[in-house]
Amino acid sequence: MKTPEIPEEEASRLRSLYELNILDSAQEDAYDRVTRTASRLFNVPIALVSLVDADRQWFKSRCGLDACETHRDISFCGHTILSDEPLVVTDARLDQRFHDNPLVTGEPGIRFYAGHPVQTPDGNRIGTLCLIDREPRSFSSDDLLALADLAGMIESELTMRVQTTRDDLTGICNRRGFNCLAGKYLNASARSSLPMALIYFDLDEFKAINDTYGHAAGDLALQLFASALEESFRDADVVARLGGDEFVALMWNAKPAYAEVALERLRETLAEASSHLEKGFDIKFSAGVIPVKQGHHRHIERLLEAADQQMYLEKRQRLSGQSATSRLASV
Repeated sequence: MKTPEIPEEEASRLRSLYELNILDSAQEDAYDRVTRTASRLFNVPIALVSLVDADRQWFKSRCGLDACETHRDISFCGHTILSDEPLVVTDARLDQRFHDNPLVTGEPGIRFYAGHPVQTPDGNRIGTLCLIDREPRSFSSDDLLALADLAGMIESELTMRVQTTRDDLTGICNRRGFNCLAGKYLNASARSSLPMALIYFDLDEFKAINDTYGHAAGDLALQLFASALEESFRDADVVARLGGDEFVALMWNAKPAYAEVALERLRETLAEASSHLEKGFDIKFSAGVIPVKQGHHRHIERLLEAADQQMYLEKRQRLSGQSATSRLASV
């Protein structure tokens, strides 16, 4: 048996999956209609919408199968998400990757498998629409096109879901999307004992930009700041616009010193962006950094409040000419 490889873009892939807040959610008819249709159209006993988590595949919709999840190490879908192309296994017992897989030698007794990767709007493959039969069979090019059409229906549902967690103006996470992701990250950090840091941002003199140059210039400043955040932080980090001119970044597996490095990159990126603006305003910010303590931080709202307070402390000290001894605070 061959264990599925981990994609190079795994951190970004999982972030897109968690942003949906769909894992372990209730059944929804929009997804169940697709698996029922697939089962009838292809005359297979099992059709699934499978979402590949860090260590499991979880079935958002399942037709003909009682299990709600299996381990990722033995999943067929873990192989499917490694490519944009569908994966077809006509007889699993004759395939070196799967012949001794427990899903083949035991229940549900897979012999035939056809899976089409399902992508989020940002291009990350988070799962599949797959067909399973207990008998070997062939799969034609027309079958592949029909399976792709059905997978497209799942992707359309996911796109609508993403739109509820994205900020319309900047394209990054909104508060709802951030809270969904941050909760997953806090739980994962508690299990793995990896350090995290939360940074709260407020744009300096943002009202003056709106008043002097107009709201279109203010919108441009927000868009440029969001773009600079995405450029300055890593794929594994979560950046979001909470509302107005307030932004946040949650850094995964990062000590506070790493946050200072990211902030310096952000300043450099913004300075470069500001130098190319036709209108003469600079995009500057204040930031409060909170190290996330293992086993202590359980509620993201409490963390946000602490980082917000630290940000305003830093801003008051800077505007009053005082030098802040440190941006770091503990709560």
